[in-house]
Parts: sequence; structure tokens; C-alpha cells
Amino acid sequence: MAWLNAARTRLATHPEDLLAGARSLVVVGVSYRTEEPSPGPGGRVARYAWGGDYHNAMKSRLKELAHWLGGRSRVFVDDGPLVERDAAIRAGLGFRGKNTNLLTPIGSFVFLGAVLTDIELDFDQPIQKDCGNCRLCIEACPTDALDEAYHLAAERCIAYLTIEHRGPIDASLRPRLGEWVFGCDICQEVCPYNASTRDRPHGWPEFEPRLGTRLDLDMLVSMDEEQFRETFRGSPIKRTKRRGLVRNAALALGNLGDASNRTNLMRVAAEDSDPVVSEAAAWSITRLP
Repeated sequence: MAWLNAARTRLATHPEDLLAGARSLVVVGVSYRTEEPSPGPGGRVARYAWGGDYHNAMKSRLKELAHWLGGRSRVFVDDGPLVERDAAIRAGLGFRGKNTNLLTPIGSFVFLGAVLTDIELDFDQPIQKDCGNCRLCIEACPTDALDEAYHLAAERCIAYLTIEHRGPIDASLRPRLGEWVFGCDICQEVCPYNASTRDRPHGWPEFEPRLGTRLDLDMLVSMDEEQFRETFRGSPIKRTKRRGLVRNAALALGNLGDASNRTNLMRVAAEDSDPVVSEAAAWSITRLP
């Protein structure tokens, strides 16, 4: 993630450089928890990507909020130089968990957004809380990406590997990806803050699953560029691009270890024009009985 450089970091932590005359930052958290993951085989997808693009859903409402506030403002939803999570902690929405996620009274399956404004507002106070002795997320991470409390080794994180990493995935990490093809929710699924849905808000309609909570792996490895674009138009999944998603699907087929997948994987290994994809399929063939 070369874009996460020193210049961007400085800009992200100095709101006055993002909006001249900035006086307040309004931070919001919206639950994206809808239904629960489906059991059975298939490519697993992080909850946040089940529905439509959250940037659009959040921004439209934040712009309404900014208009209501008046004054000059700027809206952020995970696509601008602002550290929303740290801002949310200072705003009192929750506290940083050992898995580095924001833990809120409604759980950690939340999207964050912010309105930076030149209006003077009263400030809330941070929540004085932590995870105590709980280590469930650290112990559950398949790739040991949570190498210590409150620190994430991004280069080992399944979410990074399946979404942001563009080339071949390290062979030692491939078996640990399991059936994840886009993102990962393991450290959130085991977190006590997400143990119950009781009294928790249901995610907006835009966040309801569009293609189910699991994806058909055979369908994914058979996709060409046009099919990828059409299937995931308006979805966060488009970020991984066709190469990344098909690579991930091929690895997941290998991790399933089902010999019936051999023919499909052999076709991908022999015919796919992308060397990253064909190599992933070839590796997966070696995993089959």
C-alpha cells in the first residue's frame, strides 16, 4: 500500500489542512450487520462487501447532515485523507480493540463516516475502556496477522492479501486463507462485542446481500473481464479486480481439497491468460487428493 506514505499520514491527521477554518469533526458509525453468513461450501466474503458500495450509501446521507449543519464542510467515507477510526475514538463512538477495529456499543460491524465543518460544536469525550484480558481475536487469526495486541501485520492479514495484494500470495500463507475470497471477518466474528444481535440496529437496505453471503467458486474461476465487471458493478468487490478475485477463488478450491474441482482447476491453469491466476490454479491442483 505505497499510497499510505508520510505525506498522506500528515495530511490525514491535520484536519485544518483538509478544510480551511475547520472547527469540528462529526463522526458517525452505521451498522452493516444484516443476515448471518450461510453455512456450507463457497467463497467467503467479508460482510461489508455483501451489498452495494457503502461509500455511496454513506455519502448521500452525510451530505444531508452537512447541509443541515450549515457552514462550510467536507465529507469523508474511507476514501479521503482522514483517519476516521482515530477520529471516532476521540468522538466517543467506541474504543480500539486488540484486533485494531473500533469496538462500539453496537459491535464492530460498522461503517465510519465524518463531516468536517467550520461550525463550532460541543465535543464528546473518548470512552475509557479496553479489551481487558480477552485474546480471542489474536488466537483466532489463521495467519497470525495480529502478532501482538493492538497491532496488525498487514502483509499477513487475509483482508489485505485477498483485496490489496496484486501479485502471487506467499505459498506459506495460501493454506491459511481457507475459503476467503474477499476480505475476512474472523477477528470480528469471535469478538464478544459481536456475540449477539439483540438490541443491535439492522444494516441499511443497501447493505443486504446482493449475491448471497458466499460466492460460487466455480463461477468465479470461470469469469472473464466482462463478466467480472457486470457481476460486481456497484459492489466493493470490484476493488480486487478480476485477477485478484479469480486468484483467490482458485486458491480456495485448492483449500477445499475436493478432487471434483480438478478439471476446472486444470482448465484455469492451462488456459487463463493471467500468470498470477494460472499459477494459483496450478498450486491448488497439488492440494487435491
